[in-house]
Formats: sequence, structure tokens, C-alpha cells
Amino acid sequence: MKYNYWFVFLVIILGLTLKAQETPVKAVELNEVAIVKVKKAIEQKADRTIFDFANQPSLNSGSVMEGIKKLPGLIASDVAGMMYQGKQLEVFMDGRPLNITTNELNSFLEGMPANAIEKIEIITQPGAEFPATSGGAIMNIITNVNAKKYLSATYTNSTNVTNYDKLRYRVSNSLLLNAKNKYFGWQLNLGQSYNETAIWTSVNKTENDANSLISQTNASRTGRNSFIKSAVNFDIGSDRLLFNYDLNYSNNNSNTLGNGPGFNTNDDSFTDALRQDFVVTYQKKFEDKAKKLDLKFNFNNNQNDFILNSRITNADILDNASKQQLYNAKVDYTQPLEFSDEGKLSFGGLFEALLFEAQNMNVINLDYQRKTTAAYGEIQTKFSKFNFIVGGRAEDYNISGKTNTATLIPFKQFRFFPNASAQYNFSSSIYFNVNYNKKISLPSTSALNPNNTNYQNPNVEYSGNPNLQPTIFDNYEVKLSAFDYAFIGYNLSSAKNQVVNRVLLNNNVVLNTSINVPEIKIHNFNVGLPIPYMLFTKGLAETMKMNVNPDTMNFLYVYAGYQFHQIPEIDTNGFWMFNFMSQIVLPKKIKFVANFNYIVPKGNYFYFIAEKPFRNTLDLTLSKKFFKDQVSVSVTADDVLNSTRSVFSSVNTPLLLFNKNDTRRFGFSINYKIPTRNKLASEDPSLLNKEKKEEGDIPLNQ
Repeated sequence: MKYNYWFVFLVIILGLTLKAQETPVKAVELNEVAIVKVKKAIEQKADRTIFDFANQPSLNSGSVMEGIKKLPGLIASDVAGMMYQGKQLEVFMDGRPLNITTNELNSFLEGMPANAIEKIEIITQPGAEFPATSGGAIMNIITNVNAKKYLSATYTNSTNVTNYDKLRYRVSNSLLLNAKNKYFGWQLNLGQSYNETAIWTSVNKTENDANSLISQTNASRTGRNSFIKSAVNFDIGSDRLLFNYDLNYSNNNSNTLGNGPGFNTNDDSFTDALRQDFVVTYQKKFEDKAKKLDLKFNFNNNQNDFILNSRITNADILDNASKQQLYNAKVDYTQPLEFSDEGKLSFGGLFEALLFEAQNMNVINLDYQRKTTAAYGEIQTKFSKFNFIVGGRAEDYNISGKTNTATLIPFKQFRFFPNASAQYNFSSSIYFNVNYNKKISLPSTSALNPNNTNYQNPNVEYSGNPNLQPTIFDNYEVKLSAFDYAFIGYNLSSAKNQVVNRVLLNNNVVLNTSINVPEIKIHNFNVGLPIPYMLFTKGLAETMKMNVNPDTMNFLYVYAGYQFHQIPEIDTNGFWMFNFMSQIVLPKKIKFVANFNYIVPKGNYFYFIAEKPFRNTLDLTLSKKFFKDQVSVSVTADDVLNSTRSVFSSVNTPLLLFNKNDTRRFGFSINYKIPTRNKLASEDPSLLNKEKKEEGDIPLNQ
């Protein structure tokens, strides 16, 4: 806990300093009325769903990963990866790809406090302006709020404990500072987290006898993560120059006790990960506000070191490292169409180069290079009650590399990716939408990495596959949405060369790796519906007359989804997902939220079968605002029934995989808006997320 004292001390000093600077202000009569737009918990748009994190204590009280797992329709697991309504997700942050996946991505999101997140957009139908490598869909994690024309400061803290077998602590702190004057503006968001977690695993043969055990482990983990996000904005005449720099550093360690036939282990693992991201953006402004030109350059550097050491032999079992560098330059231009009031034409280009190097015991055993050149064009227009989008993106790939023993299979191709969307607007709040797009997903460097960056023992091994090939997606979707919260939809994602996780057994040794599957189709049906509790007391007629904000009323939100993975030559079963979220506003404006998630067992997740419902959790949150909304406090209890665990079997492999984390946690979260001089100053758009569209309709072409 001493790790957090410096942070708390800094916040107290800053608060006292700003409070001392305040001067009495005479009361004045205002002749203007300020119209404040109330943020919605969930907002449905034609191509995306937006989840508000900043104002939802049930989502922002723990880590980002814990908040993401509560989103209806989303699956986040080591087995299935990250999927939303049947689509594999490419993860962005503030409009830029994170370029990390699987274990690295999970650790990154587990180490970042959810109270540093403003909102999450899930773009189910990315158009031509988005990279074709976005695959099925995009999750954009937006981390920042607005910059103001005065010094503004907000401090947040989240403290939790778990008690499965003993008390373990999870603490996070973050501080957001921003200000703007007539010359430039700046923002600084910094924070840290400390997490103690435990995980119990076992691998057994499905034969029910005394010799079925292959491996059993008990791991205690400690994660330490620090981050800095910064931005400086300069106005050059009517144009704008923006610099962003992000830094994330994690230092994690774990002690794992393992046993199985013929072995007992006691191992320590150490992981250091450093991620740096630098962006410079020049935005050309025109007299016509609808005309925009953005020029952007991005450099990203990721370094990871993993060591596994045996306490028994006092020797290194694994010593693996990797380094990844990404260079990205792009241009985007938008202008309105004269023949359409809401129409516009967009086009642009991109050049990207990725260099990846992996080492095992200081020996380079993978040298991988990827270059992408792309151009796109897209038209959006409106006729009467119809909206249309038609676009296309051309991308040229040059992928090559070598291991220390062989040359990789090269991938040199030019491909065209069309997209089209049509929407009929019954009214401003009800619309029917159909979409199609073709996308590609390039294998992640973590899936290519031949080195193990996980715990292993004599009976369990992990290995990447350097010869994985890209996946081509054809995505189709139809959707009917009403009043942001209610919707019904169906989508089909047809993939060729789908990359999936596979668990294989060879002479009592379990190998975890990735393979290409020639063809997979994922069908997904989903429906969401809010049910106001006043419906049962006042009836439908009176309820329909009410003009209320769903975010401040008592209601039950019901989500149901059915997903079916169709794999040739394998008999697969679909599965149902359910999410029930109940909100009740108690006396004294105390908000109570109960969230229950459940996934029916026996369904196929690619090559895995869920023998038990691996999502089966009840989360409770009480929250209230104090001191004119300057302080927000929430009390949480997650996985109250301690029922979350995963038990999977593997298709055509006699294995049963068990995994249990200490997911039941209790804690509190506090958000303190430190007093400032001028509370009536106007707001400007976020400096850390300058975009070429209006707030709430943010493109990810960065």
C-alpha cells in the first residue's frame, strides 16, 4: 500500500493549492441558458455501439478488463479471445491500434484502471476509412475527457480486496490535469495500479481414472502498472498542430506451484513490458467546417521480457524477449457533396511498416517484417429517409521473415476491400440498417512468436506459429434499432484461414498453439430491450406518455444473444448468452445496479466446448454523488456468488481444461473533481482525441 502514498500526497497538495487560489466571485444575472447534453449509458448508431464508462460506477470500479467483461454481447477469454456479437475484435485506444493481442493485451487491460476510461466504442461495421486489417470489428477505448480554458484536475481511486483463500489487494490511482490558453493547450493523464491475483488450473484426460491428471497449478501473481498519457496542442492560424505521447510500463511477477505425473515444480516468473506511442498530427482548417484535411505520423515501440526461473534448481527455464516497432503515416481528406445536405466524400492513403524480433536465450529466432500501402475512397449521402454509404479500400501487403532455421512463407498480395451500407429511418430514433464489408486480419506478432511467454512445466507447453497466414472476412449484418437501447439484429461473419487457438496432446504433453482453419462461419443473433419498472405499476399507456431519461429511471435491461460456430467436418453446437442489468434509484439519489451474466454450457467456441457456463457472475454496485457532484463514491461487490470459472474440453483431443481465478472482490471507488477557479469556463474538444468528426461520432482512421 505504500506504493500509493506519493500519489495521494500529490493530489492533496494540488487540491489545497487550487483551493487557495480561488477568489470570491460576485453573483451575476445570466441572460443565457446552458443546454447540457446528458450522456447515455448505451448509444446505438448505424455502425457502432457506444458504452459510457465515466458515468457508470458498475463498469469503472476495477480494471479495464473487468469492465469490458460486463458489456452485454462481449466475450473476453483466453480460449475464445475477444469477440463481440460473434465478431473478432481489433482493439484500438484513442483511435489508434494497440498492436498487442492475447496474453499481452489481457495483461495490458488488467493493469489499466477502468476509471481512466471515458467510453468504449464497438464498431461492428467499419467502413473504408478504417484499416482493412480491422478484421471483424473494432473496439476503440477512449481514455480522456474534455480540455477546459482553465486548469482542471480530477483524481480517482479504486481499492478492492478478494477473499477466495486469503485477502488480496487491488489498488489503482489516476490523475487528469488539463488547461488551455490562447497560445496552446495541454493534457496530462497519469496513473498506476497494483493487483494481487490468484489462479488455479488443471489439465486432465477425459478418462475418469486415477491416472487422468496431466498438470495442476496454483499461481499467485502481483501486477504493477504505470501509465502516462500526454498531449500538447498549438493553434497555427486557423490550423492545428497536435503532439501525443503515451507510455505504459508493467512489472509483473508470479510464483507457481505445479505437479503432475513424475514432477513437482516451484517456479517464479518475471515480466517487464514497456510500450511507447508518439503521434504528431497536422489538421488543416477550411472556411467550410465540413471540409477537413488531416496529416498524421505515428511511431509505436513495444518491448517485452519474460523469465521463468525454478526455485528448486535455481536456474532459468525460459529467458525470452521481443521487440516491435511500428511506423505509420496517413492522410485523410473529407469534403461535403453539393447535391446532398448531409452527404460527404472521403478519401485518403496510408503507409505502414512493422518490424518484429523475438529472442530465446539471447538468440534471435524470429525476424519478421510487414509493409502495407493503402488508399481508400468513400461516399456518404442521404435521400429522403434513406442513408447510403459506399466505399472501397485497396491495400498492398509485403510480408516476409525468417526463423533461425528456415525462411517464412511470404505473403505478397494486392487486395480490394469493398463496403456498403443502407439505412431506412422510420424516425429520428428508429431505423433499419443493412451492412456488408470485406476485411482482413493479419496474424498478431504474439501468435507468430515461437517463444513461450507463459508459465510451462514438463507436461504443458506454449508455442507460437511463425507460418500463420492472414484471415479474410466477409461480414454481413442487418439490424433494427429504436431509442438507443432497444435493438434486434443478425450478423454473419464468413472467414477463410481463420486463426484459432488449438490445444493438442502428444505423449502426455499438452501443446497450446495457433493454427489456420480453412473456413469458419459465425452466425450471431442478438436482441436488447429495456423494461421500465413503471410498466408494471402504471401500465403501457402511461409509460409511453412519460418523457424520461433511461439513465435516471428504474428499469431492467435484457440482452440475449445466440452464437453458432460453423466449422466444416465438425459437429458443433450453438450457445445462448444472457445479460440482465437492473438499475434502481434509491432515496437520497443513491443508485443501485445489479448485473448478471450467464452463458449456456455445451456450446462450441471454435475447437473448444464449454462443459460449464464459464460466464456466470452476479455483480452489485451502490453509488452516490456528493458536494454538488464534485465527489462520486461507489461500493462494489463483483462475482458475489463466486461462480465464475471455465471448464472446457477440446474437440478430437481427450482433454479437460479447468481454470479458476479469484474473481469475487469487494471494494470502493472515489472520483474527486478538485475545485478550480472558474467553473463557468467553456469546454473545448479533448486534446488527446482530436478528431475530424463531432463528439459521439468518432472515426478511427488514425
